[in-house]
Amino acid sequence: MSKTYFVSDFHLGINAKLSSHDRERLICKWFDEVKNDASEIYLVGDVFDYWFEYRRVIPKGFSRLFGKLAELRDMGIPIYFFTGNHDMWMFRYFEEEFDIPIYRKPVIREINGQKFFIGHGDGLGPGDYGYKFIKKVFSNKFCQWLFERLHPDFGLWLMRFWSGKSREATAPEEAGFLGEEKEWLIAYCHRKLETLDIDYFIFGHRHLPIDYTLKNGQSRYINLGDWLYHNSYAVFDGNNLEIRFFENESGNSFGN
Repeated sequence: MSKTYFVSDFHLGINAKLSSHDRERLICKWFDEVKNDASEIYLVGDVFDYWFEYRRVIPKGFSRLFGKLAELRDMGIPIYFFTGNHDMWMFRYFEEEFDIPIYRKPVIREINGQKFFIGHGDGLGPGDYGYKFIKKVFSNKFCQWLFERLHPDFGLWLMRFWSGKSREATAPEEAGFLGEEKEWLIAYCHRKLETLDIDYFIFGHRHLPIDYTLKNGQSRYINLGDWLYHNSYAVFDGNNLEIRFFENESGNSFGN
């Protein structure tokens, strides 16, 4: 039976529980496992911890990942890439090199009769006005043109510096599930359900595997977690969706 896979927040380029290189090898091993029954794969943002795509230069490294993506595409498996807050300056390289479309905003997809709302999750929901302003600046074409004038060595160092500052700003309590009242993506899902009929909301960004049934008693909010510590992903077999963990026996998801 063919399956749809969702995964996010590899954050390649920084070390965590594993080094970036070892994590990249683990991710490629996961791709080798799922390619046998994957009908499509959604990469839901922050695949890279920092990224700026110059006209003729891309960040050094990630050759194993690129080779694996090329292999999967040559097998005919569709792959969809959503930009996150760490790799929003992804432009046309993936489209031109791998025929992988890039999405910068959430999309709605119907899969086997079920409706999926899919996006990275950054800048959604109430609050976080500082980041929302910064995202508008970073998304501005003129600002991108100015940044491209920087030498790649300095520009990519600066991207890595900003990336580190972003993680330092994350509140320690966000390591755990905060409950319905404080989880801003749950509030966003509830607001969307007022006008949309959605079965599954699929997000990354939160770095915590979450499977939460929303207030209508049917729709579910799924957060994919990360590969810095959880090695988590979601799989839909055409009838059911569940969060799974790759080579992480202690992995568990949060919810209600």
